[in-house]
Amino acid sequence: MDPILPPLQPPSSFPAVTKQAAGYVDGVPTDVMSMFFADKIMVTVTQGGRLAQWIHVPLGSSNPNFADQHLPAISHEDSLLPLTHLTPQTLLGGSNADREIVGQLYATQIANIIATKDPQEDRTVVIGLGLRKLDLDREAFYDIVDLVRRCL
Repeated sequence: MDPILPPLQPPSSFPAVTKQAAGYVDGVPTDVMSMFFADKIMVTVTQGGRLAQWIHVPLGSSNPNFADQHLPAISHEDSLLPLTHLTPQTLLGGSNADREIVGQLYATQIANIIATKDPQEDRTVVIGLGLRKLDLDREAFYDIVDLVRRCL
């Protein structure tokens, strides 16, 4: 007689944890979603349902020179800058230099938020952006970053 086996339990990381936030950025409806997979963290920022650019930022570093990468900065001025080991790479989109620069700036800031929130985090962050305008208005930038913070 075969023993009765317990039903299969899904791994603790299944389904992927998902969070969403929505708001207006410079008068444009903006949706942010984050999904936490076992090997990656995905964050999308969309306006009008579009995704025009994909960027990834590895949080972990195999370089031993970055052993102290998560130590807080000494001066207040430096603490406003993202961690120096974060290196965004455009995967798709970024068809011109301006779009790529703006996308990588957002990607670095998003990865920095994740890395400073949990210094032990070493998954790669994949960011999808679909911003209606490329101009980098300070208030719009902070509004988008704030929406992302609510999803993390």
